[in-house]
Amino acid sequence: MPTPATTLRTLAGVGLLTLALVTPAWGRPAPPQPRAAEGPSTLCAAAGTLRGADGQSAGVSLCAGSGTPQLGVSAPANCARTGTGTRYVCLTDGTWTARRGGTTVATGTLPGSADYPGPGTYDLTAAVRVRSTPAGVDLKGTVHATLTLTAPKAKATHAITVDRPELRRAATTTLTYTVRRDSDDGDGSARFGLIGEEGSGVRIATDDPRCVSPLVGRYPSTTRLRYSLDCALTDLQPGHPDTVRVRVTVGPNCSTVVSKLGYWMPKGQALYTGGMLAGPTVTCR
Repeated sequence: MPTPATTLRTLAGVGLLTLALVTPAWGRPAPPQPRAAEGPSTLCAAAGTLRGADGQSAGVSLCAGSGTPQLGVSAPANCARTGTGTRYVCLTDGTWTARRGGTTVATGTLPGSADYPGPGTYDLTAAVRVRSTPAGVDLKGTVHATLTLTAPKAKATHAITVDRPELRRAATTTLTYTVRRDSDDGDGSARFGLIGEEGSGVRIATDDPRCVSPLVGRYPSTTRLRYSLDCALTDLQPGHPDTVRVRVTVGPNCSTVVSKLGYWMPKGQALYTGGMLAGPTVTCR
C-alpha cells in the first residue's frame, strides 16, 4: 500500500507532466500580425553646407514627403556667420530634381511637389539660394541627398480619358471626355475643368447644362472665358462614369487643351481634403 508521501510525489509528477505537455497560451509565440499600411511621412537628410567668403554658412537638408498622391520636397537650412552671435532664420528657394535608377522621375520648385512615383531610393539634387532674416547670409549652390521612401504609391481614385488626342488647326473638333471614379471612398461630386491657351483664339463650347464658361471681372461684368469650361459633376460612382462632350474651335493659331478634375474625399469637413487630378492634354497641329 503506497504511503501518503509516495502518493503526493506521484500526483506531483503527473501534474508536472501535464504542464509540460500543455503549453500555456501566454507562453506561445504570438502569430504574425499583418503589417499596417504606412501612412504619410516626411524623410530628411543632410544635403550639404554652403559657405561664403565672409564666414557665412548654411547647412541645407533635403526633405521629401511620401504616402500621399504628391511627392513634396523642401530644403530647410540652418544659417550662421562667424564672429556674430545673431540667431538667423533661413529662407530657401530654388529648384529640385528627383532621379531613381538614373532616370529623372520628378522636378519642381522649392518648396513644391509633383506626382509621387512610388517607393524606392531617390537621388535628390537641388539648386538653392539661402537668405537669412535678419540679413547677413546670402548663399547659392547645389546640394544633394539620397532618400529611400517606402510608402506605397497611393491608388488612383479617379481617372480622365478623351476619345481624341489631337485638334486640327482652323477647324472645330468634337471631344468626348470620360470621367471615372474607382474608389468607394468619397462621394460622387467633382469639378471638371477644361482650358485652352489664352490669346490663341481657341473656343470651347458644349450643350451640357452642367458646364459653364467661367465668369471674370468685377460685378456687374458679364464677361466669360470662352476658351475655358467648368463642369459640376454630381453622380460619379464606381461602375458609373460620366461623359462630357465639347466642341473645340481652333483658328489659324493652334492651342492645346488641358483638363483637370477636383474631387472630395472622406473627412469632408476638414479644410484640406480631396485632391486634384490632371487629365490628358489634347494637342493641336
